[in-house]
Amino acid sequence: MQALTATIKRRTDIYLLPFLSLLFLLNSLDRSNVGNAETAGFTRHAGLAPEDLNDAVSAFFLAFVLLQPVGAALGKKVGVGRWVGGVMVGWGILTGLNAFVQSRAQLIGLRICIGALEAGFYPATVFYISLFYTRYEFAQRLGMFYGQYAVAGAFGGLVSYFVFRLFPNDPETDIATPPVRDPDHEGWYSYQILFLLEAALTIIVAFTAFVWLPTGPKTAWWLKTPAERAWAEKRVLIDRATAETASSEAEAEEADDDDEEGEELLAENESDSEEAKRSRRRRRRRSASRDSKVTIGGEPGLTRQDVIDAIKDWRVWWLLACNITSSVPGIAFSVFLPLVVQGFGYSTLHANLLTIPPFMSGACALWYTTYLSDRSRLRLKYILYGLSLSLLSLALLLLLPGSALTLRYLSLCLLLSGSYIASPLTVAWLSGNMETPGKRAVVLGINGWGNVAGVLASWIFRPEWAPGYERSFGWTMGSVGVAWVGYALFWAAIRGGNVRRGRLGVGLVGE
Repeated sequence: MQALTATIKRRTDIYLLPFLSLLFLLNSLDRSNVGNAETAGFTRHAGLAPEDLNDAVSAFFLAFVLLQPVGAALGKKVGVGRWVGGVMVGWGILTGLNAFVQSRAQLIGLRICIGALEAGFYPATVFYISLFYTRYEFAQRLGMFYGQYAVAGAFGGLVSYFVFRLFPNDPETDIATPPVRDPDHEGWYSYQILFLLEAALTIIVAFTAFVWLPTGPKTAWWLKTPAERAWAEKRVLIDRATAETASSEAEAEEADDDDEEGEELLAENESDSEEAKRSRRRRRRRSASRDSKVTIGGEPGLTRQDVIDAIKDWRVWWLLACNITSSVPGIAFSVFLPLVVQGFGYSTLHANLLTIPPFMSGACALWYTTYLSDRSRLRLKYILYGLSLSLLSLALLLLLPGSALTLRYLSLCLLLSGSYIASPLTVAWLSGNMETPGKRAVVLGINGWGNVAGVLASWIFRPEWAPGYERSFGWTMGSVGVAWVGYALFWAAIRGGNVRRGRLGVGLVGE
């Protein structure tokens, strides 16, 4: 059975995970390419003001966040393959239309529409990945997937460098030049070519998704035999059932404790026999077992109880607040890093090229950390490690003089190394500790509201604080500090609960 499991994981790692990672790379690229375009004078040549870009980013994330649970639910209902392919075609077309923007209203309208189509892509796809991997295989795979957010920044910088080099605008002008669109300009601006190229790539890959993605393990075309497909689904079912049984036992034991405390207050002639108590416990556990039965491969529909359970779970809302504050640097630099590097005094070409090492540092650090997290079966500990690294890096950016370009640039590499860790490990913790697939899908949709950090980022990295962005770094440091405290308190609460469960001899909640 171990050999069969290894074969299933290897083939899924080869045929599913890289393709989903490519989809997320393109998703992230179309979300953040306005930052690369701005280094080539996007707003200036389109006749816009620099702050219009910030407002458009803010509008994008507002639509993206508000529709996240709706998009996640629709993706689960329609089926990930059809859903992802359809919305990708839509946002790919809209990305290409960015090349023809000539007014503030057009830019903001397009970004809102892109945000609406992209909403739900990430949580729906994360839920889809969880159909193929057990809890402690999940974080490493999710890290590979989420790491494309950072890789997209590096890839976008590389593509922008070659596009801007092969199709240069007129000689670079000062970034403070008043917004003006030259009606006599012949040919394409370089940022227009960038938008159109990336849009075409997204649309081509989107059509492939329709035929590449199965509904679940039982229809995975890369698993060659019925036995492989059946075990691919069953092993995930067993893993989920184990987690649900542990959770149900914990709840039953806690209820028994409450019963026993109440029973001590009964009169002697009203007290239950030990046999009656045991019978009542068995009934509770059978009921919990019946309630926890799930089907994995068929992407079961949502129930009202799934939604109620998700909304009533305090852990979901606590981690959402932590996720929002911890995501500010990762989301902010996915858009604004080219402008931050350009603010160090580099040209458009070099600013885009120099975004590659920080983004790749972020991706590699995330991949290694999620590997360690799966090996140790710990999540919150590594989240705090990443946030600590981000705090140290932001402190260096604030304390180092503007003339220390090399050290400040290395600080950016360290900052990105810690910025992408918290979000996927938060998702891994939630995915591994939710009792049913339906509740898990709703919770992942709610957690997607963490992207409200994009609205905060658009407010923090304001054009009037360029080129140094010292105030932006200060606000970002405050946000990460709040996240660190929130995650530390959550970890303390979970560990306290696990100590109590350990004394009862029942399953522990993952840390």
